[in-house]
Amino acid sequence: MAIFHKKPKDREHPEQLTPWERFQHDAAENHRAEQKSRHSWSGKRLRIGDKLPKLKSQRRRLLFKRVLILMGVFLIGAAVAGYFVSPLSHVQTVSIQGNNQLSVTQVTTATKINPGVALWSVIGHDQRTTKRANQSQPQIGKVTTKLVGLNGVRVTVKEIRIAGYLSSGQHYRRILENGLILKATYSQPGGGSPIYANFKSGQRLKTMITQYAKLPSAVKHNISEIKFAPNKANPERVHLYMNDGNEVYATISTFASKMAYYPGIVAKMKSKGVINLEVGAYSHPFKNQNN
Repeated sequence: MAIFHKKPKDREHPEQLTPWERFQHDAAENHRAEQKSRHSWSGKRLRIGDKLPKLKSQRRRLLFKRVLILMGVFLIGAAVAGYFVSPLSHVQTVSIQGNNQLSVTQVTTATKINPGVALWSVIGHDQRTTKRANQSQPQIGKVTTKLVGLNGVRVTVKEIRIAGYLSSGQHYRRILENGLILKATYSQPGGGSPIYANFKSGQRLKTMITQYAKLPSAVKHNISEIKFAPNKANPERVHLYMNDGNEVYATISTFASKMAYYPGIVAKMKSKGVINLEVGAYSHPFKNQNN
């Protein structure tokens, strides 16, 4: 008698399995999934673990850099603070140059730059120093300072030159080339600068000073007195007395340009006399040579 065996059920379809076979199938699938998951996390842990030493090294370097920066800031701050309280931050020596008519004491007093003052209050503040000095001493036109060595200061002064002395009664007052008339009075005028006389208008005088300032130094020093002497023909006429013995008549508005010819005219004169520069330029000897 032939025995026929049933064909095994297709194990690819869980719904065809017996309960026991389905249990074994699910257990096998779970086991494979668990093993796969373990291998995957193990790989990740290994890869992260490989990076841990590098991360720690980077953190140590970053921390070291921060410490260095903090130490540098602290040391710089301490050095700056130490400098400002040390003698190095204060002026030790002061030298004055450029002054001709002003004394060293006058310049020092006006600028207030003395040994002991803070360097940071002097160097780089020339404009402020100039303003302060000019208020105290109007003859100071500009002040420049320069650091010499560690704590020495060189002060260079540009003076406003004296244009002459204004005659006022029995006294004289200095006039600067910028037109400023100083308040101080003198019983006698200083040498080397002309006397201005008979000037009633401040604007006339200022224009005259502006013209005078344009002259060459040699011509300036040869003028002894400038007297305002208008007439009907020339309301701007001035009469000059020269140190070389000559006299000059000129017009205020053209004074500088005409006086430029003075040395050449004098060179051709055979004797002392009068030079007229009002209209044209000509000369004639004094009528009385005893004058």
